[in-house]
Amino acid sequence: MFKLSEIKELIKLVDESSVQELEIENEGSRLSIRKPGKTEVVQAAAIQPQVIAAPQQQVQPAAVVSEPAPQVDTTSHLHKIVSPMVGTFYRASSPEAGPFVSVGDKVVEKTTVCIIEAMKLMNELDADIKGQIVEVLVENGQLVEYGQPLFLVKPE
Repeated sequence: MFKLSEIKELIKLVDESSVQELEIENEGSRLSIRKPGKTEVVQAAAIQPQVIAAPQQQVQPAAVVSEPAPQVDTTSHLHKIVSPMVGTFYRASSPEAGPFVSVGDKVVEKTTVCIIEAMKLMNELDADIKGQIVEVLVENGQLVEYGQPLFLVKPE
């Protein structure tokens, strides 16, 4: 699934370049951007709203999603294992294998917790702290960004 900020950035890049049309497919989501002269259609996954704008108009989201009210951070005492790169998050070494770690598992430094696939390379990510996995913050197969928290660990 594409984030709104990513879509806006791609629209800006296409607008500023000589590219007339851009189409990206990733994990069942499809994004298609066309320059004016054609109707611009931005489409992401079948369940996502479609954004349509007439030529020479700025694309605006179909609906504004309000952000939840700020909440008290109850996880400040927990350590976050973060993604060292942009890629695809995998909890196990193969679809048939069990996850490297689950909620409640104890980890030590150098315990492999997941794999991040980037440019067809599988990069094992190790825990950088001794403790217990409290929460897995991303889904298997989800795209992750640099610095995005993946796991919450209660330090020992």
